[in-house]
Amino acid sequence: METLSLKQAIKTSALEIGFDLVGVAPAGPFPEQHYFEQWLARGYAGEMTYLLHGCEKRLDLRLVLPEVKSVVVCGLSYATDFPYSISRKDPGRGWISRYAWGQDYHQVLLRKLQRLLERIQQLVGAKIAAKMYVDTGPILERVLAKYAGLGWWGKNTSLLNPRFGSWFFLGEILLDLELPADEPMSDRCGTCRRCIDACPTGALVAPYVLDARRCIAYLTIESRSAIPLELRPLLQNHIFGCDICQEVCPWNRKPQISSVNEFQPRDGFFNPDLAEFTQMVLRKFIGSFKGSPLRRSKQVGLLRNVAVAMGNSAELRFFPWLKMLTKHEDELVKEHACWAIETLQKVCQS
Repeated sequence: METLSLKQAIKTSALEIGFDLVGVAPAGPFPEQHYFEQWLARGYAGEMTYLLHGCEKRLDLRLVLPEVKSVVVCGLSYATDFPYSISRKDPGRGWISRYAWGQDYHQVLLRKLQRLLERIQQLVGAKIAAKMYVDTGPILERVLAKYAGLGWWGKNTSLLNPRFGSWFFLGEILLDLELPADEPMSDRCGTCRRCIDACPTGALVAPYVLDARRCIAYLTIESRSAIPLELRPLLQNHIFGCDICQEVCPWNRKPQISSVNEFQPRDGFFNPDLAEFTQMVLRKFIGSFKGSPLRRSKQVGLLRNVAVAMGNSAELRFFPWLKMLTKHEDELVKEHACWAIETLQKVCQS
């Protein structure tokens, strides 16, 4: 099959399988690879040392798959018809990032990618060298997605698409096939800086540059350490991730809603009452969080985050819960609970 016809057949197959976006990127090199090295050198990755491991692979896809010639990049929307955090003003309720409301997206996308790879092999008529990734390996996903024409790199560092905003997951298939690459989209952010101005912690230190060490998503998910004292009040009610820089983006004003049932919110995951969520974490962590992205923070991390949110709530009803957390076996949970109690006591005195 002629390469252009093969590419079109692959893209048609991806859409039939259920992906919302699909494009083809070359195997590199790309200018953004050097930006990644500079970002790491500035220490912006914080505790995410796994980004340092295998850095050379992220800069050269041939070290991941020696035969690689093209990359098929797919996008799957997870936008749901639920309000944004910036419209929910109850400080006694926590916020979980939208991507984590439902099932773990890794498995959802990997199943679809596997079906697509099987379809590609049928189209080619032979088994080909390939590797699949869904945020699971040493490749620069957003760079590949940009050069596959799925969107442009926004000032909030998310990939933006005119139809789906930034509410979509990415999955890639590295292939030993020479396919024509798609054209990258032009940057459509213009002079807008809403994401930069809206970030509570100032994590967007410049357009297109994120200091993860100040990012609420990093602090509540990736970091295993104590949250810096000066940043705790700025976390507001966020207990797992943050969506603010995406919610204020004009391209996310009316995104196309996902039809994937697995991405609908589980019971108790959309804007949960902090006390009820704490009870769920303490009593039903194994059952309630099975197959959920929230497991990444582990029980200790979630309790740390909830304690901070309770301290920021100014609601005295959380005193008993926080006193209980001061007796937790983990010192990280105890320390954050004590901070939250002191914070609430200041409310009482004011």
